Amino acid sequence: MPDVTREVQFDAMHGPSLVAQAPLSSATLTIGVEEEFLLADPRTGRVVPAAREIRERAAGPGADRLVFELTQFQLESNSAVHTTLRDLHEDLLEMRRAAARAAESMGLALIASGTALDGNAGVPPLSSCPRYEAMLREFGAIMDRQGVCGCHIHVGIADREEAVRVSNHLRPWLPVLQALAANSPIADGRDTGYASWRALMMGRWPSAEPPPFFRSADHYESLVAGMLAGGTILDRGMIYWLVRPSDHVPTLEIRAADVCPTAGETVLLAGLVRGLAETALRQVRAGVPAPDVEDTLLRAAYWKAAHDGVDGEALDLLAGSGVSGAPAWRLVDRLLEHVRPVLEENGDWTPLTDQIERVRRSGSGAARQRAAYARRGRLADVAELLTAQTVASCWA
Repeated sequence: MPDVTREVQFDAMHGPSLVAQAPLSSATLTIGVEEEFLLADPRTGRVVPAAREIRERAAGPGADRLVFELTQFQLESNSAVHTTLRDLHEDLLEMRRAAARAAESMGLALIASGTALDGNAGVPPLSSCPRYEAMLREFGAIMDRQGVCGCHIHVGIADREEAVRVSNHLRPWLPVLQALAANSPIADGRDTGYASWRALMMGRWPSAEPPPFFRSADHYESLVAGMLAGGTILDRGMIYWLVRPSDHVPTLEIRAADVCPTAGETVLLAGLVRGLAETALRQVRAGVPAPDVEDTLLRAAYWKAAHDGVDGEALDLLAGSGVSGAPAWRLVDRLLEHVRPVLEENGDWTPLTDQIERVRRSGSGAARQRAAYARRGRLADVAELLTAQTVASCWA
């Protein structure tokens, strides 16, 4: 496993063909990103409930878009709406750096990891919010050890009928996105054996799974109504499907990934998601049916992605001869070829493939955490790596 600590720390200091239709650049699809972070002691990796103080101290560009999350040891950043990946990268870095400087002023670190390294036993200290208190009363021990961090990509698709049909096309690719972005192997002071332990923790919630195949927007609404009536969700904010039409902005939200270690890897994820969404939107408008992948196999593929990450094996849901095993990187390459026409149209192909090669050389976020931990078996080494990566300027 390559040692990328030196490269990351240097960067941190220095700062198939598409169906025929009228051309439509994917740059017309806006993108926005929500990133969730942990606040931790950099010497131990133990989370510290300091979100309010750090948010009050945060200053400079991006500071006003830092918001509270479920627990008091988390912060979330909400990007502006963007059309270019370069602008998105700069925005994400500004918010990360504003939060990191405020954390450093308190002797703490902003850490981009899907799970707390040293654990958070029992019910975590919740942010002051009646909704979170209601979730605790209703769902009980599911709240134990919560406070996991994901990365949510919003793609601008305002028409809900088109949005749910694009969701159908995206379903087979969700495990590939999770594998590539897996960044939570260490939790409760040990290597969990999973590349994404966050995915397992989130999977305890009733709706936190790949979405069903939607027949229409009305079908989507009927399923949501059923979950609300049955009490499996308390409100529409608890629709935790890995793809969902947003209820507060005119977007399709993809929620399949851990928070990425660097802003560059977040932009990689966002660029691939937008490419997938634009490719799917063209197919929807041309009447091309989405692959109807069985729910059981899709859940199995997502579990496998969380277990192995991008460096292991995967379930190939789109194999012509039926579902089969394949190296995860082979499926990443297939995803790239699937969206290549769209990426080339808007100039995203070269920067995204450059970033993919950086990850191939350095290893995934999960692999880098494991390498840091394996050297001396110290969580502090992982925390040091994560602290440097979080504000690293790693983009082509």
